[in-house]
Amino acid sequence: MDPLRRTSLVAGGCYVLTFVSIPTVALYGPVHDADYLVGTASDTPVVLGAVLEVIVALACIGTAVVLYPVLKRCGETRALGFVSARVLEAAGIFVGVASLLTVVSLRRTGAGADALVTGQTLVAFYDSIFLLSQGFLPAVNALLLGSLLYQSRLVPRVLPVLGLVGVPLLVVSDVGTLFGLWDRLSPVTALAALPIAVWEFSLGVYLIVKGFRPSPVTGP
Repeated sequence: MDPLRRTSLVAGGCYVLTFVSIPTVALYGPVHDADYLVGTASDTPVVLGAVLEVIVALACIGTAVVLYPVLKRCGETRALGFVSARVLEAAGIFVGVASLLTVVSLRRTGAGADALVTGQTLVAFYDSIFLLSQGFLPAVNALLLGSLLYQSRLVPRVLPVLGLVGVPLLVVSDVGTLFGLWDRLSPVTALAALPIAVWEFSLGVYLIVKGFRPSPVTGP
């Protein structure tokens, strides 16, 4: 198989794989209950959600590392920035997952009512790190990768344009959440995140099905 085709397949697969975390919104529902530590709900959904997020974190790193050799031909600084931002996003996901797994561990060890405040603090910390790692950083990624792909024409320009349009929407949504204008899971945040979500999923599917377009960037 042509190396560029292999690169597009792996990168596209990693992008599609990042969407396995969609069910975590429901899976993490129980751990957000104020009395989760002393409740009787199963820990399995939270642990499953954590596993899915770990997969997403690894896939995030995969997308950047695999695409870097191609993207650096168009703009090495932006390509390196994309790798850095993607790794930082993955690191934030790992930290958030660790905080929720700590809550599960407290529950399993019978920490009881005395640890309720600690548990709620860890969950609040997860929500905060989520706002940065999976809220703000995808906008940075879209700006860097979108500009590179738009310039290189490695994919149809409508795809990176969709990502670039989504950047200010996502940033405004995050700022509104930060100042308490709406909740992290409100319809406003969902709509604001939609363009970048569609951009990333469409990019993944395109890279799997079509691969890179002929471009001076892919030349020797």
